[in-house]
Amino acid sequence: MVYLKTRDVAAIAIGAALWGVLNSIFAPIFFSMFGLPFLCDLIGFTVLTVAAWWIRKFGAITAIGLIATVINFTFNPRGTHFLGFTAASAVFDVTSRLTGYNNFFKKPLYTMTMAIAISTLSAAVAGLIIGVFFMAGPALVLWGGVLGWAGLHAIGGVIGGFIGGLIVNMLVSRKVSATMNAD
Repeated sequence: MVYLKTRDVAAIAIGAALWGVLNSIFAPIFFSMFGLPFLCDLIGFTVLTVAAWWIRKFGAITAIGLIATVINFTFNPRGTHFLGFTAASAVFDVTSRLTGYNNFFKKPLYTMTMAIAISTLSAAVAGLIIGVFFMAGPALVLWGGVLGWAGLHAIGGVIGGFIGGLIVNMLVSRKVSATMNAD
């Protein structure tokens, strides 16, 4: 039996393209204007939440992160900080699986709670990795060090998780069905 069906592969490609292209174009502009990393997290964790609901298979979210990384490097070769989001997508994948897709998306309140919690944790991991490996010391000092930078990303994760959970709940309320045979 095939693990990923054509529909799953298409959803992975769409999610990765959406995240990779939007992030590589708009996130640097937002960061240059405000010096805040929120847009990276908002785009990424909104896409990952909707993809987790749609695909509901372990490894799909990590695949989206890996492909989005390749896309990001294609458009922005100097954007090595995106590797933090690659790791964050794996954290999102593992925590979604540990939560159980049927629990994650059981009721609207569960969906919102879990989307925000998982996105916040994953974004904080991205912020830690970016802060430790890719940020210059003087820039980190402005935001309270590595933990401050992780906190800023966590705020972006809250926003992205909220928007992603909201989109999933709206799709469910409109009777849009996700992939069958989940979890």
